[in-house]
Amino acid sequence: MKQQDWTIGEAQRDLRQVYWRGGPGVLVSGSAWLAAGAVALAGTPQQTVLTLFVGGMLIHPIGVLLCKLLGRRGAHTRGNPLAPLGMENTLWLMFGCALAYGVSLWRSELFFPAMLLMIGGRYLTFATLYGMRLYWVFAAVLAGAGMLLARSGASMAAGAFAGGVIEIVFGIAICLAGRGTVRDTASDAASVDPTPA
Repeated sequence: MKQQDWTIGEAQRDLRQVYWRGGPGVLVSGSAWLAAGAVALAGTPQQTVLTLFVGGMLIHPIGVLLCKLLGRRGAHTRGNPLAPLGMENTLWLMFGCALAYGVSLWRSELFFPAMLLMIGGRYLTFATLYGMRLYWVFAAVLAGAGMLLARSGASMAAGAFAGGVIEIVFGIAICLAGRGTVRDTASDAASVDPTPA
């Protein structure tokens, strides 16, 4: 299929199929947050931040492996016009991590609220990548949790565990929404078409 022949719906269906709607990656991300929470209970703030960053670097490769174990390709079709958006939001993630790290040098307990807000913003683009409104809700919950944690002055451990639990819950919901659907249909109730009616 030539790039100019793709519709937004076709591009979204391709990504939903090969990446299991992004659910495996969200589950891996949630696991990294939980690991950071465990480190926060006994380690230093620097060790906690490093744990999340190292875990974050493993999200894509482990997520792709999980997709393959679930019977998906784990790689989008060549020429998919939404693929650049995936790379662009990865760059946004890297910039956001740098900002959150800078915040942590000022007040370590604000690291995870800053990360929650940044990652919530990133997941908004997943609504377009995968054509799923569920990512809007996911982003809102993460951002809301980040603001509540910042206002309450919660500990680093509380912030990390909150992020991990939210991501695991939504990761399961996203995977269940796509279970058994090797081929999505145009009637997908969760689909988002960004073009005006």
